[in-house]
Amino acid sequence: MSAYQSGNKSVQTNSYLAREKSAIGWLPKVIAVLGALLLIAGALIALFHPVMLVSAHDEINGAVHIYAGYLASRNLAMAVMLLAALGLSAKRLLNNLLLLVSLVQFLDAVIDVVEGRLPVAIGVMSLAVLFFVASGSLSGYPFWKIRAWKESD
Repeated sequence: MSAYQSGNKSVQTNSYLAREKSAIGWLPKVIAVLGALLLIAGALIALFHPVMLVSAHDEINGAVHIYAGYLASRNLAMAVMLLAALGLSAKRLLNNLLLLVSLVQFLDAVIDVVEGRLPVAIGVMSLAVLFFVASGSLSGYPFWKIRAWKESD
């Protein structure tokens, strides 16, 4: 915290808050909103039409509905947090969320490849890359640099 005195007025600033509120560029904003919308769409599909999540020959039973509900809650939580971080202009929080969502999407893509759903994996991996790009744009570091994951001064 720093202080400045002029006459009988005292002005204090919190440098942490000033850095935290610094402007978020247009690219991370666009990717975060697009990603949040896609996560919401995925959640709604999982809740209301889970047959779209499986092959045509797979059976939709109670277990599928339970896991579709988990997918929906996970996607909705990430979407809400992305939009909340944007609304609050919380740059560090948004960066951490972008990294988390990109890692989730990356792992989803790996599972899709292992299970033979290559067309789905390509789309999911593209989304992961977009989130990694947004994070790099926001933090100034690519995701493989530890500084992208840590709070910077």
